Formats: sequence, C-alpha cells, structure tokens
Amino acid sequence: MNSKEWFAEWFDTSYYHQLYKHRNDDEAAFFIKNLVDYLQLGQGEKVLDLACGKGRHSRTLNELGLNVFGVDLSSNSISEAQKHSKDGLRFSVQDMREPIENETFSVIFNLFTSFGYFDNSSENQKVIDAISVMLKPKGTVVIDFMNARKVVDTLVESEVKSVDNIDFHITRNYDGNHIFKHIRFTDEGTNFHFTERVQALMLSDFQQLLSKDFSNVRTFGDFDLSAFDSNISNRLIIVAQKN
Repeated sequence: MNSKEWFAEWFDTSYYHQLYKHRNDDEAAFFIKNLVDYLQLGQGEKVLDLACGKGRHSRTLNELGLNVFGVDLSSNSISEAQKHSKDGLRFSVQDMREPIENETFSVIFNLFTSFGYFDNSSENQKVIDAISVMLKPKGTVVIDFMNARKVVDTLVESEVKSVDNIDFHITRNYDGNHIFKHIRFTDEGTNFHFTERVQALMLSDFQQLLSKDFSNVRTFGDFDLSAFDSNISNRLIIVAQKN
C-alpha cells in the first residue's frame, strides 16, 4: 500500500468525520434492515462489513442478530469502532485489496460508495478477488455504490458546508473517468486541501468485475430496494452470488 493514496490520508483525519458527521443513521439502519430481510439471513450468520468506517453499519447488522467483523484501512476509524466491540461484533484494520487470513463469511457488505478509490480497474479487481476468497461457497456480496451516471449528470460544481465553525469549500469535477471532490478549509490559521477521487463506475463495469467468480447479479436503485434505473436512481446496489 502506498501511504500517499488519497483515501489513506483523508479518511484517517478528524476533519473527514467532521464534514460527514450529519450522515443519516436512521436511513442507514433502514437500508440494512431491508438488506437483511431480503437476504433472509439467519441469526448468528457470520458477515463482513468491508470498509466499515466507524462501524455504524456493523453495529446495525449486529443488532439484527448477525456475527459481524468490520474492517477498514483507517486506524482512527477502527479505534472509534472498537469502542463498540462486544461478543459477535469485532473490528480490525485491513486493506480491502487483501483477503483476511483464515476468515470466511456468508455475506460481505461493501456500503456507502466504498469502492472505486483507485486509479485503474486492476485494483478494483483485486478487491473483488479478495471478496471471492473470503466468501463461503454460494456466499453473497452486496455493493452499495453511487449511481455514477446520475451523479455526473447532476454534478454540483461548487458549494460551502459549515460544520462546527469550519467552512468547507467544496468543488467537484469529472474527467471522464473519475469524479473529483476538492475540499478546502482553514482551521486555526492553517489551510488544508484534500481531494476525494472515485471512479465513475457504471453497472457494466461491475458486471465485468464480477463476471469471473459471481452470478445471479441483481440490482436495486435505492435504500428501499426499488428497481435500478440509471437515469433516475439515487444508488446502484448490487447483490451477487459466488459461483
């Protein structure tokens, strides 16, 4: 892992969590419950929350009776998540491109656009290959990604978000491959600049990535698991079964 990768730096700062502190936990819990109901998961089934952040999805999965392992590259996020560790809920630092040794799961969740951070598709394939290694036979992967087509079509080029007395100046652009979010702000006299860079992956890109080891690919367009429409859906949610 290159320590200069943007996500390794930005996601491990307190400012990242500050900017996104108002994420809707009720909406996230609603989504998780819908997924668990749809997948008909039994009590105690072992699942992985891949790129779990501070573990909000992991906690909900555990509250629904699942044995949850949450992993993330950010050591600061995992330190926060581990405050909630208990029987059936554990956390560890892990690069999503590498399989976790001696662990297998019935379902692997990759949620809230925690994919496509890399420069090329070969890195994306490493993630899918690691997921395949960690899944039990006929196991399921769930990928919750932005609907990149709609995001590109409705891109908000500039805005300011004020959070806890810090004005985050945000600009966005699309270069044909990646969607960039440039975040600039000043805190205690110091200027900061971070850039998020996510590949604008379409359904066809995911289908190609999954084609080697997965089948029965299903798609949904929102947290209520409505049908996916690339023109209007807010999300691209993919559910696929390991061969």
